[in-house]
Amino acid sequence: MPPFLPLILLGLALILVLVVFALVARYLRLWVQSYASSAGIGLFDMVAMSFKKVNPAVIVRSKIMAVQAGLGDSSGVTRQALEAHYLAGGRVPLVVQALIAANKAKITELDFKRAAAIDLAGRNVREAVQTSVYPKVIDCPGKNSGRESLDAVAKNGIQLKVKARVTVRTNLYQLIGGATEETIIARVGEGIVSAIGSAERHSDVLENPDVISKTVLARRLDANTAFEIVSIDIADIDVGANIGARLQADQAEADTRVARANAEGRRAMAVAREQEMMAAIEESRANLVDAEAEVPRAVAESLAGGQLGIIDYYKLRNLQADTEMRRALATPAATPVGAGS
Repeated sequence: MPPFLPLILLGLALILVLVVFALVARYLRLWVQSYASSAGIGLFDMVAMSFKKVNPAVIVRSKIMAVQAGLGDSSGVTRQALEAHYLAGGRVPLVVQALIAANKAKITELDFKRAAAIDLAGRNVREAVQTSVYPKVIDCPGKNSGRESLDAVAKNGIQLKVKARVTVRTNLYQLIGGATEETIIARVGEGIVSAIGSAERHSDVLENPDVISKTVLARRLDANTAFEIVSIDIADIDVGANIGARLQADQAEADTRVARANAEGRRAMAVAREQEMMAAIEESRANLVDAEAEVPRAVAESLAGGQLGIIDYYKLRNLQADTEMRRALATPAATPVGAGS
């Protein structure tokens, strides 16, 4: 037997003792907690979790919470399921807390698989369960929309300004893939505007604001959303501007402008026609002057040719003078200044 063999065995035994001591020092408290609460997670299971890059403290404490709340392996909350969800990047304590809250509230549609899927989808499953138990109130329009109210116009042209509050509860079946609060706000706003727009008079809406709520609820606006609408309450309703009268005034102003434009077009055409007639008159006068210029020449040629005698010429001149005198008498002359004094 080699002399150094006992030393080797002693060293190995010492190393084994140190490893066991380190494991006990690290996991003893967790194992005691697990054993005392009947969580069913052993010491070697905790060591295996460390090799799997799983935090044993998170799994053990989550399992203890589930067991103490009455959620055993039959409900799907097993060690393997918790480890798998942890490795998938899920928030294990949050899922277990949501399951405990659902179990206390007797919400049977939520199991571990659904809760884990909701958590991995990025939703806060605990908040969803709380909203399912205690309904949530959403303001419409939303606080981040920058609007004070929803504005709609009745058929008589009067504008109404409405503020509504929508009470919703989480629909756990449609939480994955369902639309969010913004969709609810948009749909409810659209429904309110449509309900007011279909009213004959704004006074009908003021007398019975619940007509809006009933009309909007009848349209099932929560379809394909993560929420179920419990109620829609009209928080405030005010009378706004007379949009119908304003539109009629704008239309009258537009008609007036069109009429003015048409009248201006007709005036421009009349002015152009007047200018054309004045040009035609001037052209006729020019033709008259040309024709009058031909008269002396024709008289001279008649005298030279013997067709017109001197006596006939003087008679013609007397006739022209008589005609000019009659024309002068027929034309009223301007009254001289001071003639009436």
